[in-house]
Amino acid sequence: MSTIAAKDVMALREKTGLGMMDCKKALQENSGDMNAAESWLREKRKGKMDTRTERTTGEGRIGVAIDGSKAAIIELQTETDFTAKTDAFLAATDAVASLALALDGGDITPTDDMSKYVDDLRITTGENVNFARGRRLDGGSYGAYVHHDGKRACLLQVEGTADADALKGICQHIVFHDPLGIDADDVPADKIESIREAALAEAKDSGKNEEIAAMMADGKVRKYLEENTLVAQKYVLDENMTVADALGTDAKITAFVRYTLGG
Repeated sequence: MSTIAAKDVMALREKTGLGMMDCKKALQENSGDMNAAESWLREKRKGKMDTRTERTTGEGRIGVAIDGSKAAIIELQTETDFTAKTDAFLAATDAVASLALALDGGDITPTDDMSKYVDDLRITTGENVNFARGRRLDGGSYGAYVHHDGKRACLLQVEGTADADALKGICQHIVFHDPLGIDADDVPADKIESIREAALAEAKDSGKNEEIAAMMADGKVRKYLEENTLVAQKYVLDENMTVADALGTDAKITAFVRYTLGG
């Protein structure tokens, strides 16, 4: 068996994050070839980790990447909060989000390059790490917000011109208020009709005539839309205005993606 220099073992350990004995054996098995040893380790460890994919992954992080008219939001999951907070996990989340920018718009299916980051985390941490979901958006311009713990995030797409701080603020609003849609057009007609019918019945039961009952029902629907659609909601950073006011008249919201870890 070939003699392996301690500096080579240390170099492989720094590249892979694995133990000294594992790295030494990998180099011995591959005649000191650093690249071959790294590949050998990856295959050995990946095979072991593939048997652990049923472990619960209740922690993780959400990442966002924006490049001109392209944007992506992704979620990586793992088993423990400790792993999700490591520099390696944060870096992998950012890298996977950036790689997603090269994909077509819509739901994201991870590429081999993206999966390599996930596999490397699984190998080095011993945890069941997985790519949970992702979306790619095209066109317009963007705002984004990732909460400090990485467990909630929003990607906002607009047409027209809007202040960057306003877009970030609206993303924060979306994260904390979870609107059903952008405006009334995004609320299913049957949902609105059920609210109206319930309000009508309640008003009539209280003795109101048809005209008054209809006015009360309209008011209930209006209040529901104000509370649950983005542009009509009171802005979280200044409740004296709506989100539409915060956006301004030179831009229009075309889409938003809101993620909560595991949601």
